[in-house]
Amino acid sequence: MTRRTVLRLVAPEASPSPAPASDPGDTRPDAVPVSREVPPSAREGHRALNALDDAGLVALASRGDMRAAEALYRRHAPFALNLAARVAGTSTDIEDVVHDAFLRALQKLDRLRKPAAFRMWLGSIVIHGVRSRLRRERLRRLLGLSEARGAQPIEIDRIASPSASPAVRAELAQLYALLGTLAADDRIAWTLRNIEGHELEEAAALCDCSLATVKRRIARAQRYIDAHFVDAGPTAASESAPRGDEEVGR
Repeated sequence: MTRRTVLRLVAPEASPSPAPASDPGDTRPDAVPVSREVPPSAREGHRALNALDDAGLVALASRGDMRAAEALYRRHAPFALNLAARVAGTSTDIEDVVHDAFLRALQKLDRLRKPAAFRMWLGSIVIHGVRSRLRRERLRRLLGLSEARGAQPIEIDRIASPSASPAVRAELAQLYALLGTLAADDRIAWTLRNIEGHELEEAAALCDCSLATVKRRIARAQRYIDAHFVDAGPTAASESAPRGDEEVGR
C-alpha cells in the first residue's frame, strides 16, 4: 500500500458536532471562553475580530481579551477535533483532549514566538494530549485492564470517506488495528504523515521533535505495517486510485 493510496481513504474534514459551549457568565478558570449566543450589540465587534488573522487575535488574547480567545477557539476547534480523532482513531474523550489543549494554549500565549503559527502550535499541544491518552490505553492493555473497562473501538465512520466501500473500510480498520500495537510516538508520526498528509517538517513540529527523529519514527512504523499488512486485493486498490482532480480529504 502506497502513501498516496492511504491518503485517499481519509474522510474530508467536516465540521464536527459543536463543542460544548461555556456559559458566558462562567468564571471558572477551566472554562473555555465560548458563549452560547452573541448579543446583537456585540455582533459588529465579533465581525471585526473574525476579520483579524491569527497573529492579531493572539495579540489581543494574550492581553486578556476573551472575545479574541473565543474567536481563536471557534476558528480552530474543527481542525483540533479532527486531528485528535484521526490520530486516536476514535472520538471518545477527544473533546476533553481538545478542551484541555485550548486551555493550555491560552495560558501560554506569551510563549508563542510566531503568533501567525497558532494553528500548528495548538496542533502540537493536541498531539501531546493524544499521546498521553494512547500511552495510558496501551498500558491498560498490557495490564489486562482495557477489557474490563471496555477497549475503545476504532470509529471507521469518523475516519473514512462517506463514499468508501466496505473493502476500503476494511483496509482502514486493519491499518488502525496495526497502529494500535505500535508505540504512541511511532503511531502518531506515521499517522500525521500518511493519514493527515503533513509534510515531514510539519509532522516534526506537531510531534515537537527533530526532523531526523520524526523520520525514524515514520520509517519504523512503516516497516512494521509493510510486514503485517494484508493486501485486500484489487478491489480496494482500484477504488483508491487517483480520480482526476480528486483531493485528499482534509
